[in-house]
Amino acid sequence: MHAVRDLRVLLRLRDFRTLLAARLLSQAADGVFQVALAAFVVFSPEKQASPEAIASAMAILLLPYSLLGPFAGVLLDRWRRRQVLLYGNLLRTLLAMATAVLIAVKVPDWLFYASALSVTGVNRFVLAGLSASLPRVVGGEQLVMANSLAPTAGTLAMTVGGALALAVRLAGSDVDAFVVLLAAFLYFCSALTALRMTPQRLGPDPSVLQPHLGEALLSTVKGLVDGLRHLAERPTPTRALAAMTVIRFCYGALTVMVLMLCRYAWARTESQGLALLGITVAVSGAGFFAAAVITPWAVGRLSPFGWISFCAAIGAVLVPALGLFFHPAPMLVAAFILGLSTQGTKITTDTVVQSSVDDAFRGRVFSIYDVLFNIAFVGAAAVAALMLPPDGKSAVLIAVVAVLYAVVAAALARRGFGRH
Repeated sequence: MHAVRDLRVLLRLRDFRTLLAARLLSQAADGVFQVALAAFVVFSPEKQASPEAIASAMAILLLPYSLLGPFAGVLLDRWRRRQVLLYGNLLRTLLAMATAVLIAVKVPDWLFYASALSVTGVNRFVLAGLSASLPRVVGGEQLVMANSLAPTAGTLAMTVGGALALAVRLAGSDVDAFVVLLAAFLYFCSALTALRMTPQRLGPDPSVLQPHLGEALLSTVKGLVDGLRHLAERPTPTRALAAMTVIRFCYGALTVMVLMLCRYAWARTESQGLALLGITVAVSGAGFFAAAVITPWAVGRLSPFGWISFCAAIGAVLVPALGLFFHPAPMLVAAFILGLSTQGTKITTDTVVQSSVDDAFRGRVFSIYDVLFNIAFVGAAAVAALMLPPDGKSAVLIAVVAVLYAVVAAALARRGFGRH
């Protein structure tokens, strides 16, 4: 009942609803765009995907702009975040349209990846801006619920967008460019939604704004050092970020394994594999939704670190128990549970970071968070590429992931359940 009451309070806040709508449209577009890329790279009939190829694609799309994340954070702490949401989504609209053209004319892979990288690169500004803006539109006592609703609803929107893209893609093998154009349209709608807020509404405060771009760029290195020092002086968010990084690594390794299983072990054709992947994503999305419902209650009962420890313990036990069958049915159960535990960990980590980092540093810290989040996923893809056989079945990889989950669970359990 408390969760329902808090949710009603949040939804009465006009600027929160606007920020939520911008997130939903933006992340739905991300889901459409990412599935279009996955279908083009992994499930196109003319391409023979391997773990190495998947890892390379992830590195090309994630690693370069992730390394630039802290620099984006310095700018986020100087630029008006509402303007970042507006112009960032407009830029992604144009870049996605260009990517669709490149797919249609069948350019060399490197040019396609460069265009796709530009779309996802801008995404770092938008997502970090959304997270840093949330405390500006809700009260401190509502932050846990807001972090349960907003990022999880965004993830569900991404899942819905991905499902829509899958449905369009399954209708034909030559519609990848059309799917990317659909993503461009959703990015444009997200940009229009941001116009409902005033440019100053999402901060940062005028006292910390540097109006000249050159001045902001010159202070990037100093700002990065200041952000890292600010984080290093606060063991609570540092501990949460470390746990989230390891759990994200585990999730990334399992994602590559499931991609290979869907492509080769569980399906006879590319279309069947793509459909199975869509079902897996949908089931994992249901786990994200469950996490949004459960996490506020669980954090209240177990403490933030107690809940993260419990989520990691679930992975340590159930990943080998369900994954070693290498069969779709138990793997779908694992997808739901890992969706719940991974999203529950992210909701809690977001809240810990937001509540223990000063507003003037939030953009920088969330960009560092973003770097860790993506480097963990790319690193997991690289490790999986070394360990996975062509059909995706690797008991060793499952064992490594289970051990990492257990280490996180044990390390955080030492802080004690029920202590805040």
